[in-house]
Amino acid sequence: MTDNIQTTSIGGLIRRYVSASALLIGATVLALIIANLPATREFYAQLWELPISLSIGSFNVFSHGGHPMSLMDFINDFLMFYFFLSVGLEIKREILCGELSSRQKAMLPIIGACGGMLLPVIVFFCVCLGHPLMERGCAIPMATDIAFSLGVLSLFSKRVPLGLKVFLAALAVADDLGGIIVIALFYSKGLAWPYLLGAAAVVAALLIGNYRQVRIKAFYINLGLVLWFMVLNSGIHATIAGVILAFCIPANLGKGTRYYLNRIRRITDMYPNIENADINDQMRAMVLDKSDIQMLRHIEKASDYLISPLQDIEDQLAMPINYVVIPIFAFANAGVDFSDLSFMSLFNGVALGVFLGLLIGKFTGVFSFSWLSIKLGWCQMPEGANWRSFASVCMLCGIGFTVSMFIAALSYPAHLGHEAAEMLNEAKLGILCGTIASALTGCLMLNHTLPKTVQN
Repeated sequence: MTDNIQTTSIGGLIRRYVSASALLIGATVLALIIANLPATREFYAQLWELPISLSIGSFNVFSHGGHPMSLMDFINDFLMFYFFLSVGLEIKREILCGELSSRQKAMLPIIGACGGMLLPVIVFFCVCLGHPLMERGCAIPMATDIAFSLGVLSLFSKRVPLGLKVFLAALAVADDLGGIIVIALFYSKGLAWPYLLGAAAVVAALLIGNYRQVRIKAFYINLGLVLWFMVLNSGIHATIAGVILAFCIPANLGKGTRYYLNRIRRITDMYPNIENADINDQMRAMVLDKSDIQMLRHIEKASDYLISPLQDIEDQLAMPINYVVIPIFAFANAGVDFSDLSFMSLFNGVALGVFLGLLIGKFTGVFSFSWLSIKLGWCQMPEGANWRSFASVCMLCGIGFTVSMFIAALSYPAHLGHEAAEMLNEAKLGILCGTIASALTGCLMLNHTLPKTVQN
């Protein structure tokens, strides 16, 4: 029974990311076309500099350091707040009851993720050593894109053992957690203590609400927006507010599943039995009196309480994040202007460091750390896998996009000048080429190592 539930869960996760990854690819291709057509190149570059404001009197909600946010800032700082809220909710759920909930389940993907974060940084440093501005991007090839990687894995359908699907999904979640920690530690600027204290007060209110069994989702979302503004202006990157908010949202039910199910049964038992009613009566519109409406409201409320705030918000965010936020982010950030690059750009500097970090560093790190942990007896090989198929899935970990692009934008911001802008372009080129190379190599390896017959 547990295996069936797990199969359904992982299968649903992969199906959700297949269409999302297709939309992500479409947005990326469109951005590359528009950024390189002579007629639209200038428009694409200038579009993201448009100011965004939501003012109440002289107060602008979308302001940073007293200045209005640009459209690019709005996407990367505000819309991505919701992306990291979704990531934080997923991480919390996995820690509480998923693939990171026990030592036995969590050890292999966490150890693999650690190797997959460490080795790409070393590879990048070896390529860019001695250039301080280049070295700012050492964290770019650390991330695994869960949508792209699971989307590629889905091409092989049921040929892939469930254990490998679970391993890749859990590793990508652990990888996201590592990326969040890196962003919080290394991409924060000088701290503004008044805003930082304000953020601490909001977090305290959220924790009190959690402790007092507040289950009103609007309470957490509205306070979360206040937290976002405080963190945005505190010097810590604003998207970290999404993760903090996620860990403050309750994951349990106020009185347990049985209480609310029994409550629904008691209310429904008060209605008359209509199974034997005349068919004409059943076809007529039912006119309810106030007591009936009130009982139905009670059923609706009890049904809503059957889902924890954490899972309810995570589920509600899934569609807008996968089909709106991420494609918009990709369209805004993936537009590499090839007119400023030569073919040789990929063979030196930032582009080469990111490319090799994703293609070589991620695979080597994930596979070597996992191999060592299994050989030492700390972990077990995923069920149904062998070393060849396991290595093939490790290659897919080099598919880095969303978080890699995000860290690239943080590493080489516009205020560092023209050289940083060139390096950002090179980083994007390295991410695109490294992702494509990892995906193609992973597909070839999977097709060669997986059984040709479908697994039941």
